[in-house]
Amino acid sequence: MNDSVATQDQKAEYRDLIILGGGLVGMTLALAAARAGITSHVIDRADPADLTAEGADGRASAISTASWNLFTNIGLAPALKDLGCPIDSIAVTDSMKPGRIDFTPKPEEGSLGRMFANRDLRLALFAAAREEKNIAWHVRTEAVRRDRGPHGVEVELFDGRVLKASLLVAAEGRQSPTRDEARFALAKWDYKHRAMVTGLFHEKSHDNTAWEIFYPAGPFALLPLRDDDQGRHRSALVWTVAEKDAAGIIAMPDAMFLHEVESRMHGVLGRITLSAPRMSYPLRFHHAGHVIDERLAVIGDAAHGMHPIAGQGLNLGLRDVGALVEVLTEGMRLGLEPGDAQLLARYEKWRSLDTFMVMSVTDGLTRLFGIPGRLPSAARRLGMGAVQRLPSLKRFFMDEARGMSGKLPELLQA
Repeated sequence: MNDSVATQDQKAEYRDLIILGGGLVGMTLALAAARAGITSHVIDRADPADLTAEGADGRASAISTASWNLFTNIGLAPALKDLGCPIDSIAVTDSMKPGRIDFTPKPEEGSLGRMFANRDLRLALFAAAREEKNIAWHVRTEAVRRDRGPHGVEVELFDGRVLKASLLVAAEGRQSPTRDEARFALAKWDYKHRAMVTGLFHEKSHDNTAWEIFYPAGPFALLPLRDDDQGRHRSALVWTVAEKDAAGIIAMPDAMFLHEVESRMHGVLGRITLSAPRMSYPLRFHHAGHVIDERLAVIGDAAHGMHPIAGQGLNLGLRDVGALVEVLTEGMRLGLEPGDAQLLARYEKWRSLDTFMVMSVTDGLTRLFGIPGRLPSAARRLGMGAVQRLPSLKRFFMDEARGMSGKLPELLQA
């Protein structure tokens, strides 16, 4: 097993990459790189057993078609294919008033994506990492020193071990200390909203439909999950509330919380009960103006954090993974090392426009649907009705949901 115990005798082992953060994006990078023959140290402060414990995390993620292609191409599909729920349709509505949009592809076009419990994604990633010789996995520890220079990078761990590599990759999430230490400029703001996240059992089948219900206080999303082992219907809930109201909602007993949720569902899934712990987190936007520095690349939430309105946060991070692995692989074939400045510049140029476009659209939707009042609501529903009637416009939005627009890395192509 390639974990912190197995690498005690590798105090200064040189590898191609040091990846700080072994979450969904960081570990996917390690696996994708490993399949291309690129070696890595992965450092994570968490204990994998805690992250994958039953009931520890009720969150779920929408995996776009492009991201599923990535999982398939790095060999994760067999472990995951029976755990995800296809998203066959997306219903978008303004407060459940007339004028909704239904995004439903033709049967031969496949689904709009798949919903997975985050726990299932982690279990598959961690199992694959343990069997991959190109990954040295250091858990329950963290970097206390990061040095980058013209000839490589060096990281000292909490227990004194020193790891060396050509390139340092920061995948530590929104509060990335490596990004902050490098003094990357961030465009950022607080939406003054909080996401209430949990899982629901419900009486009626969701029919593989995701619901995005926009209320003035924020979007209310019901995302389809597979039925559990007892045949109970399940969905993930992401309910956005104003920060000023969040403390009161968090303090609600479960029965009161469920009553509030049910009142916003208008009976679309029937009676509901909780299937997962209730969690919440503040919603903020941040975007790094640069995602590279000397022998450093920043990926995933460390580089960009957005509102969950379109479910694209993880998918954007997986596009970072595909682009970085492709750039490094092509460069190493030409004899360049992973930390070469030319390769990093190519990675940044590739990702900058795509990231900016996705985040701008997501932020725009958040603001558009957050304007209260009858007139803005009527205007939104008029626009939604126009989209519903225009196949070409619906096709554009469905391609965006699938993650199939723009220049895709090879790993994200079928």
